[in-house]
Formats: sequence, C-alpha cells, structure tokens
Amino acid sequence: MKIGMSKPLYLAAGALLLGTFAACSGGAEESPAAPAQRGGPAPAPDPVTLAMRPNAQGGEKAYVEKCIMCHGANGMGNGLLARRIDVPDLEERKDLDRNYVIMAARHGIGNMPAIPRGEVSDEQLGQIADYLASGKGPAGGAQ
Repeated sequence: MKIGMSKPLYLAAGALLLGTFAACSGGAEESPAAPAQRGGPAPAPDPVTLAMRPNAQGGEKAYVEKCIMCHGANGMGNGLLARRIDVPDLEERKDLDRNYVIMAARHGIGNMPAIPRGEVSDEQLGQIADYLASGKGPAGGAQ
C-alpha cells in the first residue's frame, strides 16, 4: 500500500520547518545587546579595626575588639536592631544605661547571645558599658 502526499504538501512542510529553524537560530545578524545595568545594594563598608582607630582607649578599644564585629556597620546586630529602633549603631545612641548594657551582654537580649566572662571580662564589660553610656562616640569622631 502506497501512502503518498502531494508535492505541494511536501513543499509546505519543508518551508514550515525551514522557517522554524531560522526563527530559533536567528541572532547572528543582530547586534549584541548592551549589558544590563544591575541593581542591588551598595558594597559593604570596610570592617572597623583598631588600626582605623589608633586613639581608641579603654571602653572604646574593648568595644572595637569585642563588639563592633556585630554592632558595627557590617554586623548582623545593627541590621536586626534597625528593624526595631531608629538608631541601631550603639556608638551613636544617647539612651544607653551602663547597667542595661551589662545586663544585655551577660544575659543576651533578642537575637544577641549571652556573652560569657571567658570572652569579655567584667572589667572589660564595665569599660564598654561606660563608653556606650557616655554617648561620646568614637575617638576623633572616626568610625
């Protein structure tokens, strides 16, 4: 039994296939598109270190050594605090009480874990609490 198609039908099917392949591969003649502008957040600031604060002493020095990795501009603590308060940077706050800082550090508060004496001594924590409660901010105003 011979199954056949007419010649015009073969030509139509061939033209359809060629058109499909041409549409899929098209682009060789097109000029490349300009690179898309990418949005997103600004790059993270450099971390604060004692080298950046050569005049830091006492509580400020202890704060930079022990706390700023979380409570500085790069820290998770600042991001979480920013959801709840207007001034998340502890060094910029004017409403911190010495006893509150000590209690928050030793017992933990919110997502902040308790800081044991093996990590921050009572003397260091007292210096940090005095520094933050003073509301003076970084030595020389540099952060």
